[in-house]
Amino acid sequence: MAARFATPPSNWRRFWMGLTWSGLVFATAPCRADAPPELQVPEWVSDAIFYQIFPERFDNADPSNDPTCDTLEADVPESWRISPWTGDWYARDTWERELGPDFFEHGVFHRRYGGDLQGVIDRLDYLQDLGINAIYLNPVFEARSLHKYDGNSFHHVDRHFGPDPQGDVALVATETADPKTWKWTAADRLFLELLEQAHARGIRVVIDGVFNHTGRDFFAFQDVRRRGRASPYAGWYTVLAEDDPDTPENEFKYQCWWGIDTLPEFADTPDGKDLGPGPKDYILAITRRWMDPNGDGDPADGIDGWRLDVAREVPVGFWRDWHRLVHDLNPAAYTVAEEWDEASGFLNAAAFDATMNYFGFSFPVKGFLIDDTLPATRAVAEFRDRLDHHLPTRRYAMLNLIDGHDTDRVASMIVNAARRPYEQPDRFDFDIAVSPRQHADYDLRGPDDRERRIQRMVALFQFTYVGAPMMYYGTEAGMWGADDPCDRMPMVWPGMQFDPQQADPRDRDREPCPVGFDQTTFAFYRAAIELRKKYPCLRHGGIEFFPADDEARFLAFERRDTQDRLLVGFNRGAEPYAWRIPSPAGSSVAQIFTASGEVQKFALAAEGESTVVTVPPLEAVVLRVAPAN
Repeated sequence: MAARFATPPSNWRRFWMGLTWSGLVFATAPCRADAPPELQVPEWVSDAIFYQIFPERFDNADPSNDPTCDTLEADVPESWRISPWTGDWYARDTWERELGPDFFEHGVFHRRYGGDLQGVIDRLDYLQDLGINAIYLNPVFEARSLHKYDGNSFHHVDRHFGPDPQGDVALVATETADPKTWKWTAADRLFLELLEQAHARGIRVVIDGVFNHTGRDFFAFQDVRRRGRASPYAGWYTVLAEDDPDTPENEFKYQCWWGIDTLPEFADTPDGKDLGPGPKDYILAITRRWMDPNGDGDPADGIDGWRLDVAREVPVGFWRDWHRLVHDLNPAAYTVAEEWDEASGFLNAAAFDATMNYFGFSFPVKGFLIDDTLPATRAVAEFRDRLDHHLPTRRYAMLNLIDGHDTDRVASMIVNAARRPYEQPDRFDFDIAVSPRQHADYDLRGPDDRERRIQRMVALFQFTYVGAPMMYYGTEAGMWGADDPCDRMPMVWPGMQFDPQQADPRDRDREPCPVGFDQTTFAFYRAAIELRKKYPCLRHGGIEFFPADDEARFLAFERRDTQDRLLVGFNRGAEPYAWRIPSPAGSSVAQIFTASGEVQKFALAAEGESTVVTVPPLEAVVLRVAPAN
């Protein structure tokens, strides 16, 4: 791809260069940023630029702690080994081929690449340079799987994320559910060092809480399997049938998440309004442990918030009690629920600060900017209506993501944007069968120049919209990939030499696709982050949408506060668009940012009482409006 942006650090402000002309957009009132007393969203969240890290795939800084085959959740051949970080993702190792012929069924989920917490610590300066000030970590607690949503413990960090796996095993051997028996392992202490190092750089850390279910190796579930009704943890799970020791079969059955037997669910109270007392007390205890590790009443050494997995599947009564504890420990802690649909009523009932904003942000962005199937007027209606579902302060705390560990990556969404018909039209097939595992026609290639152009438009929308933007690791580096597991490739770091992708999971013919750190894409994301940080109105100001143009496929909105008024326009069409802005005499409009960096292709001209801004096709622009002196 041609380098339309200068390489940082010297010339990357090219995005900011622009043209000026007389003109002022029609003034609109910002939405109120205050909130009723019962909702006190942490103030820092609206200023946050989140970066999601999947620890096992971020950086392997300490090969001495790499997982071993005996720690996996399934039996693997003796030839199993740590997968090469820079190898072709779709090339299958010897041990994978020994398991069977299928890429998805025989091996890829048993791969380990060795990412660890030292790798996160070592890359904090990279994140700070990018402009990140908040990290969301996928689960870090002890578990067999690569994703860690099947926890063996919530009070210890996974031993293979820390420096002494074997020592950690020995240290915790005599622990129980009683917090007085809990030790601080080497992995735990390294996690606390990560918190300290991140906080020293002004970066907050939010971690994943999985309080609906555990893994089968969770200490309480293991005891229930061994001792049945005699176990002190018998009430922690819903046992449907006990094993009969007089038969060769294993009749042990239990309630598990969505029928997945590796994920036994915690039991609720008989009325279903709360978690059972055993798991509830345990979760409250681990919440104290990670929010105030030294127990001195000062949360400065603890985490800054929680992202809560499958939150709606946990009783609301539990969440309300849990939130009381969280806010007692740290009034500035942020709690965000995983919820894919309209969630305002649930958030109010369960006392969450926000949700992952799939419904109000990801779905309409995909429909309008990525797939080009949602008309601009309907897109405006969806964005506006879904903002209005939430209390004003909560709007500024919504976690605005476009991709993550549960979706295909944004670059691959764009590459595959033409796939029709939709299976779920109301969400534009966002995360619906977006993988060659389900569809043989899913395209695995990297994006071309046109598709990168659309990606920059998506990112500019994300960094200028109401709510806290969150990037998935590697998006800024140009990574692409289908849905799980292909959205979890190892991070492409500068200086690493990667094998091209040329193997195919369905044995299709394909051209080799080069893989590596994309400096141009990185420069753009860093510039877009600086734009958001430079103008407080993008973080705290009101928003008003302008009348959209369906035929031209043009959408625009205004962000404003008492200091600044910014106009943000998106031309998804194939022709230049003449954006007419009402302009009283003496006022001015300055072009301050473009998605392409091709500032010379814009034109601003005065026509009577208006300023006409010509926006090229597949382009987005940010204008700053100054009133007459």
